[in-house]
Amino acid sequence: MVFWRPKALNRLFSRRKSTSPVTMAPHAHHAHLHRLKIVHNTNYKPSGTKSYVSLLKKYRFTPTLDGPYVVGNFAHHQGKHGHQHTIGGKTTMHHAIKKKKHHKAGTSAAASSSGDEVGDVPAEDSQNDSEYLCQVEIGTPAKTFTLDFDTGSADLWLWSTELPSATTSGTSHTVFDPSQSSTFKNVAGSTWQISYGDGSSASGTVGTDVVNLGGIVIQNQAIELAKTLSTQFQQDTSDGLLGLAWGSINTVQPSPVQTPVQNMISQSDIPKNSELFTVNLGSVKDANDPDKGESFYTFGYIDQTALGGQTPFYTPVDNSQGFWMFDSTSAVVAGQTIQRSGNTAIADTGTTLCLIDDSTCEAIYKAIPGGTYDSSQQGYVFPASNTADQLPVISFAVGDQQFPVQKEDLGFADAGNGMVYGGIQSRGSNPFDILGDVFLKSVYAIFDQGNTRFGVVSRSEPTQNTSVPAASS
Repeated sequence: MVFWRPKALNRLFSRRKSTSPVTMAPHAHHAHLHRLKIVHNTNYKPSGTKSYVSLLKKYRFTPTLDGPYVVGNFAHHQGKHGHQHTIGGKTTMHHAIKKKKHHKAGTSAAASSSGDEVGDVPAEDSQNDSEYLCQVEIGTPAKTFTLDFDTGSADLWLWSTELPSATTSGTSHTVFDPSQSSTFKNVAGSTWQISYGDGSSASGTVGTDVVNLGGIVIQNQAIELAKTLSTQFQQDTSDGLLGLAWGSINTVQPSPVQTPVQNMISQSDIPKNSELFTVNLGSVKDANDPDKGESFYTFGYIDQTALGGQTPFYTPVDNSQGFWMFDSTSAVVAGQTIQRSGNTAIADTGTTLCLIDDSTCEAIYKAIPGGTYDSSQQGYVFPASNTADQLPVISFAVGDQQFPVQKEDLGFADAGNGMVYGGIQSRGSNPFDILGDVFLKSVYAIFDQGNTRFGVVSRSEPTQNTSVPAASS
């Protein structure tokens, strides 16, 4: 998770497809390259509304559909307080996410000065846990940390001994102690901070150390040590986060630092013709089938088994905003093509849902029997009784080729009353689609940093498990 700082598009990007060869297996002199296993977080329980609130925090878009959560500009006054009013000080406008105290269906989705009374969003209203985690070794001697890998952010931060003892005492988290690593070096004057519109934040200092990602040893990798963590961040099962977005959105000040993938490339830890990483997200629904349920990352090569004999399809990436962004100008819903001129999307492993434009979202749930919008949950829902043959085929364009979402992932979480919260929801005012794990479970994804392109191979399964996932409380 990371606060998104939008940047103006600052360059045009090439539309030509790269002709550089792609490594299908590790080179002889890179024999240490192998799959980095992704662990399914057993503490994770999907919650539709909480996941949506998390995305409001991460991308700070304004909801365009009715619901209890709003994002807008709110007045914040600082000064001395009298008996009935504030005296002196100053009032500033603060862009934040708020919760309506007495939400009624049909009220405006946007906050206004004459609208519903709003208050702060409780920590428990947001899904602060991650479904997929990876183990990474850091320091000398090496210590293992369980991290959330996120292609939507570019920081590598850890729980650390710089946190107050009240925060770390009795915790199940692995806490990084820089004094216990002989290879740790402090970077004087560098700090980092992640903050969200609901007041949650994390911040601290910066150092460098040895980082081992599945056998790839990165020297002098910048790591960000948490000195403060708000309650929301403390609820996460992971010991921190490893960002896989482009380094321009790294939050370290006064200057951004190199991401792990950037350092792999500059230190020649991976082959020059395979400056990439890939991700294969297996569904917990298919955990009993090792071919379907296995999840992993690879760095520096494409896993031939995961390709299944297919040739990857590639499309150029626009990284000017730091994201893995590409054209996605159409969608197909139940055989009907929806043209979406100029539309773009990002691939984000740190996002559970898929967020798309309202008109396409509406078309999807009209095609699902019983699909409807539930304003109390701020999302589309449909009957849990729908079988796979009743659910439509839905696909999104990656470049100029369509890739379907598996039917078993159209239902994200139990929504109560015999309904299921949909895995595809409204992106609100956000200018681009966010294709999270609901989409990525349907493909083998190739993040080709060296050639600035995104590759995909479809992973269709003959049998779809449409059972309703258990929801969190």
